[in-house]
Amino acid sequence: MTDAFEERRRKQEEKWAHDEAQRFKVKARRDKLLGLWAAAEMGLSGPHADAYAASLVAADLHGKGEAVLDKLRADFATAKLGHSDAVIRHKMEELLVVAAGQLKQA
Repeated sequence: MTDAFEERRRKQEEKWAHDEAQRFKVKARRDKLLGLWAAAEMGLSGPHADAYAASLVAADLHGKGEAVLDKLRADFATAKLGHSDAVIRHKMEELLVVAAGQLKQA
C-alpha cells in the first residue's frame, strides 16, 4: 500500500515540476515578446530590439516583484512615451496568451 502512495506522490511532484517549467517558459516568452513590442514603441529595431527584449527577460529573472513593469515604466518615461500602467499590463496579459499558444504549437 505504501508503494502506491509513494508512486502517487512521485507523479504529483513530476506534474508540479512540469507545470512550473511550463509557466517559466511561457513567462519568459511573454517577456521577450513584450520586449520586442516595447522596443518598437521606442523606435528600436534589429539587434537593438533583440538586446532590449533580452534585457527585459533578464530583468524578470533577476528582479523582484513587478520588475518587468518597473523597467518598462522607467524606459517609457525616459523615451517620453506616455504609456500608462494599464496599457502595459494589458499588453502583458495579451502577450501571455500569445506566448502560451506559441509554446503549445511548438
